[in-house]
Amino acid sequence: MLELRHLRTLTALRTSGSLVRAAQLLNLTQSALSHQVKLMEERYGAPLFERKSLPIAFTATGMRLLALADQVLPEVEQAERDVARLSQGDRGQLRVALECHTCFDWLMPVMDAFRQRWPDVEIDLVSGFHSEPIDLLRTGQADLVIGSAGGPEYTVFPLFRYEILVVLAQKHRLATQRRLEAPDFEGETLITYPVPEERIDLIREVLRPANVRFERRTAELTVAILQLVASRRGLAALPNWAIKNYVDYDYVLSRPVGEFGLWSDLFVSVPPALAAKAYVSDFVGVIREQCARTLDGITLLS
Repeated sequence: MLELRHLRTLTALRTSGSLVRAAQLLNLTQSALSHQVKLMEERYGAPLFERKSLPIAFTATGMRLLALADQVLPEVEQAERDVARLSQGDRGQLRVALECHTCFDWLMPVMDAFRQRWPDVEIDLVSGFHSEPIDLLRTGQADLVIGSAGGPEYTVFPLFRYEILVVLAQKHRLATQRRLEAPDFEGETLITYPVPEERIDLIREVLRPANVRFERRTAELTVAILQLVASRRGLAALPNWAIKNYVDYDYVLSRPVGEFGLWSDLFVSVPPALAAKAYVSDFVGVIREQCARTLDGITLLS
Protein backbone atom coordinates (compact mmCIF):
# COMPACT_ATOMS: atom_id res chain seq x y z
CA MET A 1 0.00 0.00 0.00
CA LEU A 2 1.06 3.58 -0.63
CA GLU A 3 1.93 5.11 2.75
CA LEU A 4 2.71 8.60 4.00
CA ARG A 5 6.37 7.63 4.40
CA HIS A 6 6.52 6.92 0.67
CA LEU A 7 5.18 10.38 -0.13
CA ARG A 8 7.65 11.92 2.32
CA THR A 9 10.44 10.03 0.59
CA LEU A 10 9.50 11.54 -2.75
CA THR A 11 9.37 15.08 -1.40
CA ALA A 12 12.72 14.55 0.36
CA LEU A 13 14.24 13.39 -2.93
CA ARG A 14 12.93 16.52 -4.64
CA THR A 15 14.05 18.80 -1.82
CA SER A 16 17.56 17.39 -1.51
CA GLY A 17 18.21 16.42 -5.12
CA SER A 18 20.00 13.16 -4.34
CA LEU A 19 19.54 9.81 -2.61
CA VAL A 20 22.36 10.53 -0.16
CA ARG A 21 20.95 13.84 1.09
CA ALA A 22 17.36 12.55 1.05
CA ALA A 23 18.41 9.68 3.33
CA GLN A 24 20.00 12.20 5.70
CA LEU A 25 16.87 14.34 5.66
CA LEU A 26 14.71 11.31 6.51
CA ASN A 27 17.15 9.87 9.09
CA LEU A 28 17.48 6.67 7.05
CA THR A 29 20.47 4.78 5.76
CA GLN A 30 21.01 5.10 2.03
CA SER A 31 20.42 1.36 1.60
CA ALA A 32 17.10 1.57 3.46
CA LEU A 33 15.99 4.46 1.27
CA SER A 34 17.07 2.67 -1.92
CA HIS A 35 15.13 -0.43 -0.82
CA GLN A 36 12.02 1.65 -0.20
CA VAL A 37 12.29 3.25 -3.64
CA LYS A 38 12.81 -0.17 -5.25
CA LEU A 39 9.64 -1.54 -3.62
CA MET A 40 7.64 1.47 -4.84
CA GLU A 41 8.93 1.02 -8.38
CA GLU A 42 8.09 -2.69 -8.31
CA ARG A 43 4.58 -1.85 -7.14
CA TYR A 44 3.96 0.63 -9.96
CA GLY A 45 6.02 -1.18 -12.60
CA ALA A 46 7.96 1.91 -13.58
CA PRO A 47 10.96 3.94 -12.39
CA LEU A 48 10.25 7.02 -10.30
CA PHE A 49 13.28 9.02 -11.45
CA GLU A 50 16.26 8.89 -13.77
CA ARG A 51 19.12 7.10 -12.03
CA LYS A 52 22.02 9.12 -13.47
CA SER A 53 20.63 12.62 -13.20
CA LEU A 54 21.78 15.22 -10.66
CA PRO A 55 19.70 16.80 -9.37
CA ILE A 56 17.11 14.04 -9.55
CA ALA A 57 14.81 14.18 -12.61
CA PHE A 58 11.49 12.50 -11.94
CA THR A 59 9.65 10.36 -14.48
CA ALA A 60 5.97 10.84 -15.27
CA THR A 61 5.16 8.23 -12.60
CA GLY A 62 7.27 10.02 -10.03
CA MET A 63 5.76 13.39 -10.92
CA ARG A 64 2.22 12.06 -10.49
CA LEU A 65 3.04 10.70 -7.03
CA LEU A 66 4.75 13.97 -6.14
CA ALA A 67 1.58 15.82 -7.10
CA LEU A 68 -0.30 13.57 -4.69
CA ALA A 69 2.29 14.24 -1.98
CA ASP A 70 1.87 17.99 -2.50
CA GLN A 71 -1.87 17.58 -1.93
CA VAL A 72 -1.80 15.17 0.99
CA LEU A 73 1.26 15.99 3.11
CA PRO A 74 0.46 19.66 3.82
CA GLU A 75 -2.98 18.61 5.08
CA VAL A 76 -1.50 15.89 7.28
CA GLU A 77 1.17 18.20 8.67
CA GLN A 78 -1.40 20.92 9.36
CA ALA A 79 -3.61 18.40 11.17
CA GLU A 80 -0.64 17.26 13.26
CA ARG A 81 0.11 20.86 14.22
CA ASP A 82 -3.54 21.43 15.09
CA VAL A 83 -3.56 18.35 17.32
CA ALA A 84 -0.35 19.55 19.00
CA ARG A 85 -1.97 22.93 19.64
CA LEU A 86 -4.99 21.26 21.21
CA SER A 87 -2.87 19.09 23.49
CA GLN A 88 -0.01 21.49 24.29
CA GLY A 89 -1.50 24.91 23.68
CA ASP A 90 -0.96 27.02 20.61
CA ARG A 91 1.02 29.88 22.10
CA GLY A 92 4.63 30.25 23.09
CA GLN A 93 7.83 32.07 22.29
CA LEU A 94 11.18 31.22 20.80
CA ARG A 95 13.93 33.72 21.50
CA VAL A 96 16.77 32.52 19.27
CA ALA A 97 20.42 33.22 20.04
CA LEU A 98 23.19 32.51 17.54
CA GLU A 99 26.62 31.17 18.30
CA CYS A 100 27.11 30.78 14.56
CA HIS A 101 27.27 34.39 13.38
CA THR A 102 27.12 33.43 9.71
CA CYS A 103 23.71 31.79 10.09
CA PHE A 104 21.65 34.93 9.50
CA ASP A 105 21.37 34.49 5.72
CA TRP A 106 19.67 31.11 5.87
CA LEU A 107 17.89 31.67 9.19
CA MET A 108 15.68 34.54 7.99
CA PRO A 109 13.76 32.42 5.42
CA VAL A 110 13.50 29.64 8.02
CA MET A 111 11.88 32.02 10.51
CA ASP A 112 9.47 33.29 7.86
CA ALA A 113 8.38 29.73 7.03
CA PHE A 114 8.02 28.90 10.72
CA ARG A 115 5.79 31.94 11.36
CA GLN A 116 3.39 30.71 8.67
CA ARG A 117 3.16 27.30 10.33
CA TRP A 118 2.96 28.57 13.92
CA PRO A 119 1.44 32.08 13.78
CA ASP A 120 0.76 32.16 17.52
CA VAL A 121 4.33 31.34 18.51
CA GLU A 122 6.38 34.51 18.85
CA ILE A 123 9.82 33.96 17.35
CA ASP A 124 12.57 36.52 17.37
CA LEU A 125 16.35 36.88 17.50
CA VAL A 126 18.05 37.91 20.71
CA SER A 127 19.61 41.22 19.74
CA GLY A 128 23.24 42.16 20.19
CA PHE A 129 26.53 40.31 19.82
CA HIS A 130 27.04 37.56 22.41
CA SER A 131 30.40 35.88 22.90
CA GLU A 132 28.80 33.02 24.90
CA PRO A 133 25.19 32.58 23.67
CA ILE A 134 24.67 29.39 25.70
CA ASP A 135 24.82 31.57 28.83
CA LEU A 136 21.60 33.20 27.64
CA LEU A 137 19.82 29.86 28.16
CA ARG A 138 21.14 29.64 31.71
CA THR A 139 19.92 33.15 32.55
CA GLY A 140 16.56 32.74 30.81
CA GLN A 141 17.31 35.43 28.22
CA ALA A 142 16.99 32.99 25.31
CA ASP A 143 14.93 29.87 24.63
CA LEU A 144 17.02 28.29 21.88
CA VAL A 145 20.63 28.51 20.73
CA ILE A 146 21.98 27.60 17.30
CA GLY A 147 25.66 26.66 17.43
CA SER A 148 27.84 23.95 18.91
CA ALA A 149 26.20 21.40 21.18
CA GLY A 150 25.22 22.75 24.60
CA GLY A 151 26.10 21.04 27.86
CA PRO A 152 24.43 17.94 29.33
CA GLU A 153 21.78 20.07 31.01
CA TYR A 154 20.25 20.90 27.62
CA THR A 155 18.42 18.91 24.96
CA VAL A 156 20.34 18.97 21.70
CA PHE A 157 18.91 18.55 18.19
CA PRO A 158 21.41 17.84 15.37
CA LEU A 159 21.31 20.04 12.27
CA PHE A 160 24.15 19.59 9.79
CA ARG A 161 27.89 19.36 9.19
CA TYR A 162 29.66 21.99 7.07
CA GLU A 163 33.17 22.73 5.87
CA ILE A 164 35.15 25.72 7.13
CA LEU A 165 37.23 27.27 4.36
CA VAL A 166 40.09 29.72 4.58
CA VAL A 167 39.34 32.99 2.79
CA LEU A 168 42.17 35.02 1.30
CA ALA A 169 42.75 37.89 -1.10
CA GLN A 170 43.21 37.28 -4.82
CA LYS A 171 46.93 38.16 -4.72
CA HIS A 172 47.77 36.74 -1.31
CA ARG A 173 51.09 34.89 -1.09
CA LEU A 174 49.19 31.62 -0.44
CA ALA A 175 46.77 32.04 -3.35
CA THR A 176 48.59 29.54 -5.55
CA GLN A 177 48.23 26.69 -3.04
CA ARG A 178 45.44 24.15 -3.46
CA ARG A 179 45.02 23.74 0.29
CA LEU A 180 46.53 25.23 3.43
CA GLU A 181 48.34 23.45 6.24
CA ALA A 182 49.05 24.68 9.77
CA PRO A 183 52.59 26.05 9.01
CA ASP A 184 51.15 28.27 6.26
CA PHE A 185 49.51 30.44 8.92
CA GLU A 186 52.77 31.27 10.70
CA GLY A 187 52.98 35.05 11.15
CA GLU A 188 49.63 35.68 9.41
CA THR A 189 46.78 37.80 10.77
CA LEU A 190 43.59 35.85 11.36
CA ILE A 191 40.40 37.93 11.17
CA THR A 192 37.61 36.49 13.32
CA TYR A 193 34.46 37.37 15.15
CA PRO A 194 35.09 38.71 18.70
CA VAL A 195 34.59 35.36 20.42
CA PRO A 196 36.89 33.32 22.72
CA GLU A 197 39.67 31.53 20.84
CA GLU A 198 38.50 28.12 22.03
CA ARG A 199 35.33 28.62 19.99
CA ILE A 200 37.22 29.18 16.74
CA ASP A 201 37.70 25.82 15.02
CA LEU A 202 40.79 26.79 13.04
CA ILE A 203 42.60 27.96 16.17
CA ARG A 204 41.43 25.11 18.40
CA GLU A 205 41.82 22.24 15.92
CA VAL A 206 44.72 23.35 13.70
CA LEU A 207 46.84 26.26 14.90
CA ARG A 208 47.17 25.57 18.64
CA PRO A 209 48.12 21.87 18.26
CA ALA A 210 50.86 22.91 15.80
CA ASN A 211 52.09 25.80 18.01
CA VAL A 212 51.62 28.25 15.14
CA ARG A 213 52.17 31.91 15.98
CA PHE A 214 49.65 34.32 14.47
CA GLU A 215 48.10 37.71 15.00
CA ARG A 216 44.38 38.14 15.53
CA ARG A 217 42.00 40.91 14.50
CA THR A 218 38.24 40.93 15.10
CA ALA A 219 35.13 42.26 13.38
CA GLU A 220 31.48 41.67 14.24
CA LEU A 221 30.04 41.48 10.70
CA THR A 222 30.78 38.88 8.04
CA VAL A 223 30.89 41.53 5.32
CA ALA A 224 33.45 43.51 7.35
CA ILE A 225 35.63 40.40 7.71
CA LEU A 226 35.48 39.78 3.97
CA GLN A 227 36.32 43.40 3.17
CA LEU A 228 39.39 43.18 5.39
CA VAL A 229 40.43 39.94 3.70
CA ALA A 230 39.94 41.39 0.22
CA SER A 231 42.12 44.37 1.13
CA ARG A 232 44.90 41.98 2.24
CA ARG A 233 44.65 42.75 5.95
CA GLY A 234 44.64 39.06 6.83
CA LEU A 235 42.98 35.66 6.42
CA ALA A 236 39.64 34.37 7.70
CA ALA A 237 38.06 30.96 8.22
CA LEU A 238 34.34 30.88 7.49
CA PRO A 239 31.61 28.34 6.61
CA ASN A 240 31.30 27.42 2.95
CA TRP A 241 27.77 28.84 2.64
CA ALA A 242 28.79 32.25 4.03
CA ILE A 243 31.41 32.92 1.37
CA LYS A 244 30.01 31.19 -1.72
CA ASN A 245 28.70 34.34 -3.45
CA TYR A 246 31.89 36.28 -2.71
CA VAL A 247 34.02 33.48 -4.15
CA ASP A 248 31.75 33.01 -7.17
CA TYR A 249 32.16 36.69 -8.03
CA ASP A 250 35.96 36.55 -7.53
CA TYR A 251 35.89 39.00 -4.63
CA VAL A 252 38.01 36.60 -2.56
CA LEU A 253 39.49 33.11 -2.85
CA SER A 254 38.80 30.09 -0.66
CA ARG A 255 40.96 27.10 0.18
CA PRO A 256 40.35 23.96 2.27
CA VAL A 257 42.39 23.23 5.38
CA GLY A 258 44.45 20.07 5.28
CA GLU A 259 43.99 16.94 3.21
CA PHE A 260 40.50 16.17 4.52
CA GLY A 261 39.25 19.68 5.22
CA LEU A 262 38.16 21.34 8.45
CA TRP A 263 34.59 20.45 9.37
CA SER A 264 32.21 21.59 12.09
CA ASP A 265 28.77 20.46 13.30
CA LEU A 266 25.78 22.67 14.00
CA PHE A 267 23.11 21.96 16.62
CA VAL A 268 20.05 23.45 18.29
CA SER A 269 20.16 23.48 22.10
CA VAL A 270 17.09 24.08 24.26
CA PRO A 271 16.17 23.62 27.93
CA PRO A 272 14.53 20.23 28.57
CA ALA A 273 11.19 21.86 29.40
CA LEU A 274 10.95 23.15 25.83
CA ALA A 275 12.26 20.06 24.07
CA ALA A 276 8.87 18.31 24.06
CA LYS A 277 7.06 21.26 22.49
CA ALA A 278 5.82 20.45 19.01
CA TYR A 279 6.75 23.88 17.69
CA VAL A 280 10.38 23.38 18.78
CA SER A 281 10.79 20.10 16.91
CA ASP A 282 8.98 21.61 13.93
CA PHE A 283 11.38 24.57 13.94
CA VAL A 284 14.31 22.13 13.84
CA GLY A 285 12.62 20.28 10.98
CA VAL A 286 12.15 23.47 8.98
CA ILE A 287 15.85 24.32 9.41
CA ARG A 288 16.96 20.88 8.22
CA GLU A 289 14.57 20.84 5.25
CA GLN A 290 15.33 24.35 4.00
CA CYS A 291 19.07 24.05 4.49
CA ALA A 292 19.15 20.70 2.68
CA ARG A 293 17.48 22.43 -0.25
CA THR A 294 19.43 25.70 -0.32
CA LEU A 295 22.93 25.16 1.15
CA ASP A 296 25.55 23.41 -0.92
CA GLY A 297 28.20 21.24 0.67
CA ILE A 298 26.44 20.37 3.92
CA THR A 299 25.67 16.94 5.39
CA LEU A 300 22.61 16.56 7.58
CA LEU A 301 23.33 15.00 10.96
CA SER A 302 21.24 12.15 12.31
